[in-house]
Amino acid sequence: MSRSNRQWDYRAILSGQRQDPLAMLMRCGCRIASLGYGVAVNLRNRAYDRGSKPIHHCDVPVISVGNLTTGGTGKTPIVCFLATWLRERELRVAIISRGYGRGDADANDEALELHDRLPDVPHVQDADRVEAARIATEELDAQVLLMDDGLQHRRLHRDLEIVVIDATCPFGYGYLLPRGLLREPISGLRRANLVIVTRCELVSDQELAEIETTIHRVNAAVPIVRSRHQPRGLREYPHQTVSLESLSGRSVAVVSAIGNPEAFERTVTSCGAKVNASRRLADHDPYEPETVRELRQWIESLGESVEQVICTHKDLVKLRTDRLGGKPLRALVIDLTLDSGRSELESSLQAIVDRC
Repeated sequence: MSRSNRQWDYRAILSGQRQDPLAMLMRCGCRIASLGYGVAVNLRNRAYDRGSKPIHHCDVPVISVGNLTTGGTGKTPIVCFLATWLRERELRVAIISRGYGRGDADANDEALELHDRLPDVPHVQDADRVEAARIATEELDAQVLLMDDGLQHRRLHRDLEIVVIDATCPFGYGYLLPRGLLREPISGLRRANLVIVTRCELVSDQELAEIETTIHRVNAAVPIVRSRHQPRGLREYPHQTVSLESLSGRSVAVVSAIGNPEAFERTVTSCGAKVNASRRLADHDPYEPETVRELRQWIESLGESVEQVICTHKDLVKLRTDRLGGKPLRALVIDLTLDSGRSELESSLQAIVDRC
């Protein structure tokens, strides 16, 4: 089966939604593998907690934005919010990240999206975050660093640890990788200085209360910020902006290569669009020529059942076109909106500003 035709339904398997014998066998095998993974994670964290592994300090404050689970928690709008907040206070900000999935390219999809949204904020990608921090401070003269996806990268000291939790899948189905989506046990929340819960608009108040209870069971004092992903418009390549109202009542196809495609499709629907078809690719898919060709053929086969194609901003910076399969291609641009906890977040950020 070709890459763009695969159904990336691993979440249905891990969550238990699929109950067929093959899915059950896969869950059993993944559970066994997760035991070894858990031992390795615990040994590594203990080494840092006890000081047997060194932690490198930077000359400027470091804010880490990370998550307990793999993929799709909604960190990018948070990084944009934080960088904008700090830039408004005339601080020189730089983003540092591992650059997962970039291959031989200079930047991965997340860096391309962040550059498009934050053209005045440099982004240094290096698997060695300590080296990335050195480059950002010594060569780019940054006054504060935003470490994207930094919770598990413990070699670099951070002055503010922000943990992001996706309300639609908060704790990775309760298991470590590969049986679930947890990169480490939820006890990792003890290191958090602040927790931001994203996509709160997609779950009930009762579910939010249960999430917060679980968080406070691990870290009783940590402030919790409730947020939602607020669509603010559509982007056409390269820089055209289209009103969000153009989605209302329209029949669309959705294409995405992200960690949580279901949540994105629900957001598209919340804008009034009718999602008549969707194609979910693996997170960070590079959109190779064969994949793009298959997508074009698939969209053409949909005929008049769809009027336009909607993707994420992260997809658009890789596809780099305004049409796909004869239909307009537009990216849904999403910003972070805080529902509660703004004062706690800004107080934490102001403490960083005061140090600069």
